[in-house]
Amino acid sequence: MDTINKLTKIFSEFPGIGPRQAKRFVYFLLSRNEVYLDEFLNLAKELKKEIKICKDCFRYFPKDAHSSNICDVCRSPNRSNSSLMIVSRDVDFENVEKSHSFDGKYFVLGGTVPILDKTPEKKIRLGALITAVENKVKTGLKEIILGLNANPDGEYTGQFVTEALAPLVTKYNLKISHLGRGLSTGTELEYSDADTIKSALENRK
Repeated sequence: MDTINKLTKIFSEFPGIGPRQAKRFVYFLLSRNEVYLDEFLNLAKELKKEIKICKDCFRYFPKDAHSSNICDVCRSPNRSNSSLMIVSRDVDFENVEKSHSFDGKYFVLGGTVPILDKTPEKKIRLGALITAVENKVKTGLKEIILGLNANPDGEYTGQFVTEALAPLVTKYNLKISHLGRGLSTGTELEYSDADTIKSALENRK
């Protein structure tokens, strides 16, 4: 396999990218000069060195002067401890934050559970979520919001998470809510605008 096809294969593994689009990326890189390619390669190499995973919410965040393993959102004294929003990916977290309609804490699952998957617990951070809920109850957690996509995988993931958290919900008298009708069926949180997210949060049930 030549370099073009090897790179095409790598790009096609990116979320939402098919073989044809992946090949366009390769030809785009071929059309760039050496300075552009060097910068691209250097940024890719530095990515892991400059980015951490938050020990609390599990989102990616840039290293800062605090040298903390907890991100700025989780550290903020202005965030409410009473609500925890569960999202699938970092891009969903970022989109909710841009809406300025949620002031609680987050947990990033790291993916979704495909319908009929035989090992669903391996697709998401289920163990870490259960531990996080246990810990957050001690600081005032009252409500868990499922901020998942309004599509089959998102709905199935929501059901799976709800069942897994059921013992804790009963034990600590927690509320589990879903984003409301602001999100139409088939909608991905990543592509929802601020007003839609705000409406979905206000109408959660």
